[in-house]
Amino acid sequence: MGKQGLNTVEQQSVAPTASKFPLSFWEATVASTVALVFAVGLLGVYLTMPDSDYSFLKLPRTLEDLQLLRDNLESYTSDYTAQVLVGYCVVYIFMQTFMIPGTVFMSLLAGALFGVFKGVALVVFTATAGASSCYFLSKLIGRPILSSLWPEKLKFFQTQVAKRRKGLLNYMLFLRLTPTLPNTFINFASPIVDVPYHIFFLATVIGLIPAAYVTVKAGLALGELQSVGDLYDFNSIATLFLIGVVSVTPTLISKNES
Repeated sequence: MGKQGLNTVEQQSVAPTASKFPLSFWEATVASTVALVFAVGLLGVYLTMPDSDYSFLKLPRTLEDLQLLRDNLESYTSDYTAQVLVGYCVVYIFMQTFMIPGTVFMSLLAGALFGVFKGVALVVFTATAGASSCYFLSKLIGRPILSSLWPEKLKFFQTQVAKRRKGLLNYMLFLRLTPTLPNTFINFASPIVDVPYHIFFLATVIGLIPAAYVTVKAGLALGELQSVGDLYDFNSIATLFLIGVVSVTPTLISKNES
């Protein structure tokens, strides 16, 4: 057999592996079941709302989408507060669970509809619930997905967690407060690299408060924002980094002393 024939055989043997779906049938069933539960929850909220035109209801992808959603939901929030809150929570948790981008728009919406203090409480609650949901879903189906999509990033995270096992809470706080790793990746990868849930939970609740405050407060002046980049000016980013450095300092000190 010539070299060309050997290459053909090698390509045929490699192709199925490269295109193989990372999830088994059972894992795909679990993910589909979780998505169905969220869909049923949203349907229940929709059915309890008054008859109206809800063409404005969609996941916001731009500030224009968000302003339209805010303008329409304001008229429902006072009379149908429970439905709006439940709908908001289900959507936010769903987006966090399945790593769907755009939760920053949902945080802005919380500020626009509920004000700073209620908005921050709502965002921290839903973000923590969504992160926890993602954590436990990943515990069931996450390893093949992460190994397929982000093998190098997963290896880096695993190495860092192993090195900082004694000060893991401080390290996880640092990650939550700074853009070292995306929050969605942290949510999905944490159970795979053996971050205990109680540490994951505490770091999430505490670490998300500063960024949630910045975003929710910006939602009060939604009409003045020109882009999402306006949320995080130099002072905001520097403050978050400073808090993050302070949170990880005890770990660095204890490591040097040992």
